[in-house]
Amino acid sequence: MAISLPFGKKQQKGKGKTAAKKDSNAGPPSLPKRIAHFIRHIDLNPETAFRKSRPPPAPRSIYIHESLPDDAFDHKGRPNSSYVYATNQTITAKYTVYNFIFKNLLEQFRRVANLFFLLIIILQFFPKFYTISPGLAALPLLAVLALAAIKDGYEDVKRHQSDHSINSSRVPILVAPDHLNPNITEPRQQGILTTWKLLVQRFSGKKKHESEAIQRQLRERQARAEVQETNGSSPSHERPSATTAPSTTSHGGVSTSSTRISQPVLHRRRLLNDENEDEGDDDDDNDNAEAAAVSRDDPHWEESTWEDLAVGDFVLLRNNDAIPADIVICSTSEEEDSCFIETKNLDGETNLKSRSAVPELAHLKTPAECARAKFRIDAEPQDTNMYRLNASVFIPDRKGADGGVLRCPVTLNQILLRGCKLRNTEWVVGIVIMTGVDTKVIANSGNTPSKRSKVERQMNPMVYCNLALLAIIGTACAIADSRLEHYYFNRTAYWEFLANRSDDNPDINGLTTFGNALITFQNVVPISLYISIEFVRTVQALFIFEDRDMYYDKTERRTTARSWNLSDDLGQIQYIFSDKTGTLTQNLMLFRECHVAGVTYTGDAGTEESDAKSENGPDHRTDSSSTPPSSEAGRKRVKLPKDHTAPWKDVQVSSDLKDQDSKQAVALGKFFRCLALCHTVLTAEDDNGLIEYKAQSPDEQALVQAAADAGFVFCGREKSTLKLQTPHSSELEEYELLNLIEFSSARKRMSVIVRRLSDNKVFLYTKGADSVIFERSAPNQDAVREEANDALEEFANKGLRTLCLGFKELDPDKYEKWGHAYHDASVSIENREEKMETLASELEQGLTLLGATAIEDRLQDGVPETIADLKRAGVNIWVATGDKLETAIAIGYSTLLLSKEMNLIVVRGGEYGQPNSAYEQLKKAVNRFFGGEATLAEMEHQPPDAEDEGLQDIEEERGNGDGPVPRRPSHLRKRTSGSHHARVSSRPSLHRNRSSRQSAVSQASIVGEDNGQRPGGYALVIDGAALGHALSEEFSKDLLLRISTQCKAVICCRVSPLQKALIVHLIKDGLGVMTLAIGDGANDVSMIQAAHVGVGIAGEEGLQAVNASDYAIAQFRYLKRLLLVHGHWSYYRNSKMILNFFYKEIINIGYLFFFQIYCAWSTTQALDYIYLLLWNAFFTVAAVIAIGIFDRDVSDRVLMEVPELYRRGREGKYFGMWPFFIYMVDGAYQAAVFLFFIVYTYDTTSARSDGYSINLFEWTTTLAIGTVLCANLFTGLDARAWTWWIVAGVFVGPVIMFVFAPIYAALPQTFVWYSYGNNHLLYQSAYFWFVGPLCIVVALIPRFIFNHIRQTYYPQDIDMLRVVHKMNNDYDFVHDPRMPAVRAAAEYGVPLPPKEEKSRPQRWSMRQEEEGSNADMGMHELRPISSRTSTHHDMLTGVDRPNRGYSFSSEEPGGAGNRHPSGTKRRRLSLRDRLPFKSLRRNEKKRLTISDRENDNETADTEEGATGDGREAGTADTAYDRPQ
Repeated sequence: MAISLPFGKKQQKGKGKTAAKKDSNAGPPSLPKRIAHFIRHIDLNPETAFRKSRPPPAPRSIYIHESLPDDAFDHKGRPNSSYVYATNQTITAKYTVYNFIFKNLLEQFRRVANLFFLLIIILQFFPKFYTISPGLAALPLLAVLALAAIKDGYEDVKRHQSDHSINSSRVPILVAPDHLNPNITEPRQQGILTTWKLLVQRFSGKKKHESEAIQRQLRERQARAEVQETNGSSPSHERPSATTAPSTTSHGGVSTSSTRISQPVLHRRRLLNDENEDEGDDDDDNDNAEAAAVSRDDPHWEESTWEDLAVGDFVLLRNNDAIPADIVICSTSEEEDSCFIETKNLDGETNLKSRSAVPELAHLKTPAECARAKFRIDAEPQDTNMYRLNASVFIPDRKGADGGVLRCPVTLNQILLRGCKLRNTEWVVGIVIMTGVDTKVIANSGNTPSKRSKVERQMNPMVYCNLALLAIIGTACAIADSRLEHYYFNRTAYWEFLANRSDDNPDINGLTTFGNALITFQNVVPISLYISIEFVRTVQALFIFEDRDMYYDKTERRTTARSWNLSDDLGQIQYIFSDKTGTLTQNLMLFRECHVAGVTYTGDAGTEESDAKSENGPDHRTDSSSTPPSSEAGRKRVKLPKDHTAPWKDVQVSSDLKDQDSKQAVALGKFFRCLALCHTVLTAEDDNGLIEYKAQSPDEQALVQAAADAGFVFCGREKSTLKLQTPHSSELEEYELLNLIEFSSARKRMSVIVRRLSDNKVFLYTKGADSVIFERSAPNQDAVREEANDALEEFANKGLRTLCLGFKELDPDKYEKWGHAYHDASVSIENREEKMETLASELEQGLTLLGATAIEDRLQDGVPETIADLKRAGVNIWVATGDKLETAIAIGYSTLLLSKEMNLIVVRGGEYGQPNSAYEQLKKAVNRFFGGEATLAEMEHQPPDAEDEGLQDIEEERGNGDGPVPRRPSHLRKRTSGSHHARVSSRPSLHRNRSSRQSAVSQASIVGEDNGQRPGGYALVIDGAALGHALSEEFSKDLLLRISTQCKAVICCRVSPLQKALIVHLIKDGLGVMTLAIGDGANDVSMIQAAHVGVGIAGEEGLQAVNASDYAIAQFRYLKRLLLVHGHWSYYRNSKMILNFFYKEIINIGYLFFFQIYCAWSTTQALDYIYLLLWNAFFTVAAVIAIGIFDRDVSDRVLMEVPELYRRGREGKYFGMWPFFIYMVDGAYQAAVFLFFIVYTYDTTSARSDGYSINLFEWTTTLAIGTVLCANLFTGLDARAWTWWIVAGVFVGPVIMFVFAPIYAALPQTFVWYSYGNNHLLYQSAYFWFVGPLCIVVALIPRFIFNHIRQTYYPQDIDMLRVVHKMNNDYDFVHDPRMPAVRAAAEYGVPLPPKEEKSRPQRWSMRQEEEGSNADMGMHELRPISSRTSTHHDMLTGVDRPNRGYSFSSEEPGGAGNRHPSGTKRRRLSLRDRLPFKSLRRNEKKRLTISDRENDNETADTEEGATGDGREAGTADTAYDRPQ
């Protein structure tokens, strides 16, 4: 074949020479380069290093009784990777028998500490670094590695057992002599014996020969069939089969081996016997016996294990069977070829869902018919989208409408996904198209990101600091030792004898000293720290699980920690991102109101009262029916859904429906017919004949139930016929379902196309979001739209979920053309959704508005109180919802996320450059409330036309004439370039509106002149469209981030699941703060995984959010205790434990370092090495673990009643580099005390009574025992709750030391030579009993004095409340007017719980009488005042208006007389000043506490009058933090 080149012969020749020369010079890479390349490509990630590489996703063709095409094999006859499908074996375990050791060690040695100790052990194998036996030195590391390996191995064994139980499940598959499955399946993982057989297969070529044999048999069979068809003879497989339909006796069969290209079958298949048969009548006994004795040569169903299932297998599923793979439905036992499945294991939803068979395959009901079938299934590449799986069936023996091969569309509605269960269906026959890791459920598992706690991330720099300290110590010892050797060698020191040998070089000895220093001071890196943290966090997770206060009795669910390593993160949360539906609300939908033809029907008053009693009176339920029991027989009645006590009734609806020919009755009929027909609800009848609705969502069930309550009862579906009972006729209306266009988040609507069988008219019914229905409505409906819009706004202001309904009568001929085009789009493999959506959008135009509905989604119990308390704790809360803007705002008020005096900033806009874009509205908000042009100029990213529009020409601020507005230098600003430049001219000029803006904005204040004094602050409400543009534009993102940090609450409405994750990343990455996301549905998974901590609620929408979460709770209100109690305790405990861990290592190596002064820096160990070896393992570990498990700085009741105490954890005060350095200094000081005190105490003529000098290991044993006791007591001093567990933990180490030391010293000299003799010499010495206690006192006294001074004279709020609670366990922190709860109740409108009268101990009462405490003062009555109402600032329209509803006015306790002049600032009292103990008060200048620090701009005022007024009024300032 000729190849044309773009150059001539001369160029060709020259180029060829150059290329040849270049190739000759290149040559093969050198050995060092190959080694470097190999090293660079070594994968040290345990997650991927041992993972089997899989081919990329590719479209697949599944052949049924057809041979594979030639391109399925390479030139050697081996199958190509795209035709080799995954095994159905499920492997969730991390390890195998072969890789456990290597993979586990690789995981553990990713920790720097383990690598360091491995280096220490390796050094001790060399004689120059020898201290003790290397085997003994390796014991601590081996113990740590072994414990971690045992833990990991135990967990993995459980995973393997779970995998085996799933893989060994059984399912009937088709077995027939002539049935060959040509599709190729990869071998599954096996044991050692099976692995050997697979290796033999591979090298012997048996697999290849087997594949070729099957393909050859298929070709021969196909040739015979063609010959028989030509001759007119019937093929042998056409004879009647002994087995009948699966619904009766087709389950029997004889055990044979099915022929498939897979690994060899290594087990015996179990034969289906009569016990597996369906029970029949006596007349069927003979048939059953005949089926049981079916011939081996007949097709039959035979049980196989799940792991042996292959792509292309026919399977038989029975009622209540679990689905083993992703299966295309061929036929079912139902007449309409439908089946019902439960997707609880997939998405957690308990409602049954309907699936239908592929109509062209519905005849495949018996094994014989399945064995004769011949077709191909083309499917799209495997992916993780749970809601999409498109395929097409090609049947070569049948012709389509176009004359070609018949093509049949396959969507998710014709597929059973693995993980579901078959319900209410006798049997289903299907074909496997996806197996194993290619199935949807497995492809979506294992994607949870690996999260590390903030404490663990902060701990790494501390480990590096200790390693750096070790390097400094080692370097210092090496240099000093080398210099001293040089110095004393010239002075003929006796220890330099034989130092003139060639192997004794002082410079080389310095390097040796450095290695010895690593061994001597190895305890600077705590080897047992990581495993201790894992153990403590495991116990903390157990505490969370066993907390009865977070146990939900209704569903019998406990709060579960799914990630054990994030417990301390719960105590540092700064931002919470919450879903609304099902998270803040119950996801229990109640139909409340509707608007039809200009009339709003609100329902009878008794309906709502009955529903309100549903929680307390479940036994009072009645049956919902539009027809009373006394009416004519034969009418269908409907059963009430769970948690409903009465049907929705409206007298006006019944009255308007009486006159069938009236205009209103006709409108109501169309409205309720739309509700009764446009849905995917399933029906079932109970034992009493009542219809029960089973919907995929609570919204749909509420709408269909409301239609039934009004008399339009949906009676079910038979195949494609929908039956409807109306209040005007006893005969059922029947409609043929032509098309169902399902709801999606992009469409925001759902439509059905039906043909009324009585007159063959075709109708389109649509329901969806108001904005979508309005824009698709027919013209000349302005009045109807305006009335409906007013009703929708009224519904939204009540916090109700709204929906609009539309209707259209279709021309049958036009519909037929559209139907053909829609069918062609539905069978398309590429861009199927886009094509179908385009056609659907063309049809859904010119709708007639039927009306609007309003559904109530009730709040969960305790949601308002929980949000108010979390805001008091200083946590910023964002709510992301898919509801419309007005509904989101109303829910914000009902949940107390928005307060009554808060100003709302509403942003609804589009892309930059368009009028009223999102950026323009955000900029208006900044100009008006948050600093104006100066703030805009400080943004890191600037819009593309910022320079052209003249931001640099901003004039001086009108409020003051100090000069031009400061502007960030141009080199620090980033400008965004791109397509926006093309729209610069259409953007409004900045100069045109500058004067009007500056008249309303003051540069001197962070907010506008008018709004800066408003007490409620600001809240941002932004819709999904504006949010999408703001997140995609860097300059808008910066502006959004700045505004959100200045607002007390943010509500994002009409957002998608991806946008939920993006707003989490906006705050998480933009501010670097700790985030928590909480949700209950599949649309919340991305948000939960994006946050530092994800919390899933096990609610009505399923368990998918729970499966992706780190913590699972049953109700939103439990989040308060999870954070304020368990989070606070875990963070406090883990911080103290880790700091004490580092402290005790410093005291250990500190005295070893100071000892180098007396041993010429030779790294001689002052102690017997066994004491260094057991320092972490036994002597000091129990105390720190006890603190990590049992310590608490204040009780859980105080933490729950005073949420302001969460502040220190939220600000990360308990753990960081500063506390780390303090503990390090404390350890160094105590090490110096012990060494020098003991050295100089024993520096006498003799410490013995016999006059001999002491041995080194005699007085250093005193040092070892004393430091063990000191380290444990120091840890005990850090504890705030001295329980018996902590006492045991503190003293178990010293007890072990006092027991071990004498036993160790009593061992014979052949085993121990360092400490031998201490029992006779050390313990009889007075120095031992004197200097030990003295050093302990001197070492601990600074910490004791510091703790006393800080807690007595500079106490923190937690210290004071701990004392109060200790003096009186029944102290009322809620109703005490000096506590923040009273003020918070007034601000948020949350009623305080009733006050409980409890008896107080006598000592508390006496103290009150002595100091005149007014602790018994009752709560001041919350009286309303005339306060400024909140304002709604719509940035899109520029309109300021008061909020409709939710504008309640209230006043601080004490009435208007307590208000201070605007120019006088009242001093804010701390909690200390409100305590009844005068001993805890100080007359000096008060330290800022939680109340004082709430507002940085407010300073303390020392006017006693104001203070006295505040005390008399009993007011307490709000203790939550304003967002910074």
